Amino acid sequence: MAAAHEPLALPAPPAAPGRPALLRWAPTLTLAAFALPIAAGLAGTALPAFGWLPSIGGHDLGLDAWRRLVTQPGFGTSLATTLFTGWAATLLAVWAALGWSLLVHHRPWAQRLARGVAPLLATPHSAIAIGLAFVVAPSGWLLRWVSPGLTGWELPPDVSTVGHASGWPLIAGLLLKEVPYLMLMTLSALNQVEARGQLAAARALGYGPAAAALKVVLPQIYPQLRLPIYAVLAFSLTVVDVALVLGPDHPPTLAVLAVRWFSDPDVGLYFPAAAAAMLLLAVVATSIALWHGAERLVGRWGSAWLQRGERRSRLATLGAAAGRCVPWLMALAALSLAGMALWSLAAQWRYPDALPTTWTLAHWQRQAQALRGPLAATLSIAGVSTLIALVLSVACLENEAHGRGGRARARGGAQARLYWPLYLPLLVPQVAFLFGAQVLLVRAGLDTTWAAVVWAHLIFVLPYLFLSLADPWRAYDERYTRSALSLGASRWRVFWRVKLPILLRPVAVAAAVACAVSVGLYLPTLFAGAGRVATLTTEAVTLAAGADRRVIGVWAVLQALLPLAAYALALALPRLVQPHRRSWA
Repeated sequence: MAAAHEPLALPAPPAAPGRPALLRWAPTLTLAAFALPIAAGLAGTALPAFGWLPSIGGHDLGLDAWRRLVTQPGFGTSLATTLFTGWAATLLAVWAALGWSLLVHHRPWAQRLARGVAPLLATPHSAIAIGLAFVVAPSGWLLRWVSPGLTGWELPPDVSTVGHASGWPLIAGLLLKEVPYLMLMTLSALNQVEARGQLAAARALGYGPAAAALKVVLPQIYPQLRLPIYAVLAFSLTVVDVALVLGPDHPPTLAVLAVRWFSDPDVGLYFPAAAAAMLLLAVVATSIALWHGAERLVGRWGSAWLQRGERRSRLATLGAAAGRCVPWLMALAALSLAGMALWSLAAQWRYPDALPTTWTLAHWQRQAQALRGPLAATLSIAGVSTLIALVLSVACLENEAHGRGGRARARGGAQARLYWPLYLPLLVPQVAFLFGAQVLLVRAGLDTTWAAVVWAHLIFVLPYLFLSLADPWRAYDERYTRSALSLGASRWRVFWRVKLPILLRPVAVAAAVACAVSVGLYLPTLFAGAGRVATLTTEAVTLAAGADRRVIGVWAVLQALLPLAAYALALALPRLVQPHRRSWA
């Protein structure tokens, strides 16, 4: 009887032809799209940092640019603010995401919650920052709810919130995006271990819920969270668009300072700007190295802690407290998104009214003409960069599958490690290589063009699409392919009629992720387009500096809606194309 349940042996498929040239060259082309631009960009930024840029008079190598940088008024404050906000945002995001995920992952509604934070992940960083500025401003939504009843303020108080020198609004804005991201990464890692049974066993031995999660589950999943945490740390230290909206201004963070110098008409400032960009690269590299070193120290201390067998600890209590902070963060994010929408529809909204007294669509109508150009550019750049990234990613993954053939799947893991350069755009500061890449575009006569912006977006879109699609693609059951080949179908026909339909949903979701990344890109658009290719993100960040809140709300809402529409289409497309299917890959 047992033999009756064994899978039937499939007939051997006909000998497959060799891999097409496109598949064989796909990894080389894909990696070249990352390694070459980043390496050339870093070189193009490093040389001016040491005085060499002949096109603007830099003929002598030296340290003059670094001297100008460190003697710049407020440089020390800029560096300190960068370090404080970047590290604080990362530590708090890791603390909150781990505390929440480890406590609730076994609950039935945990997966529904993971799907519920998708709108936050889809919303560009700058849109969330603009919405948060609406909420926490002295005349913002939070104070309107309690004024004048609890505060007695009939007028907005004369206090600084947005742009506060301490950087707390910038930290809050980063948390609203990074906590949901790390939550999803943690829940995904938890699904790959037998967490529920192990927690039950630990609870039976007298460990509390938080202590059991920290001692039993966290050591197993942390290796899978290392790269996302490094990416969050690198982004928090070098973010520009969120810092422009929420961060301190006098002086700004080091990344904002570098971008302002790069954009200054005085080309002599390019040299200290390049030095600042290289300093940011060193800051990120040092920070990641310090975090990695701290991991080792905590690992040694944690081993001793585990061996002591303590059933209760203050660390577990802190982790549980972190989890309780997450709903408040999610509520603040929801208020930020709602605030943008309300301002875009408000005809009259005077302080301290909690809601607009009159409503109108006039702001949308007046901005319709101005929105057309940036909207078309945003959609076309996102669409083309996503399509190119999708073709390259699928070609790489198919090449990997063809190379595996009938050999052990472990070989696929070895091949997957060949794609480590894909992580570079997630870890290398954008400002550290985009200026050098811009110099190359200028020399090639391609700067300020639409194609240059697509190329710049591709550098960042491709890793997110590849990483989103790789696991589902590698998990595909090759027995479907062998069955179709045994019936006489060609590999090309099998790919289009069998494999791609099965993987349609992961492909659509990965494409939606790529579109969301492209829509939210600010610095690549600014550098490659030299300010002449306007997208919704570049215009919204510019308007946030001082335009009418109603106008800012219109641009920010549309900027946030595009990624949400991409996600909605990705979820609906498989059901529209294949309505007869009951389950999805």
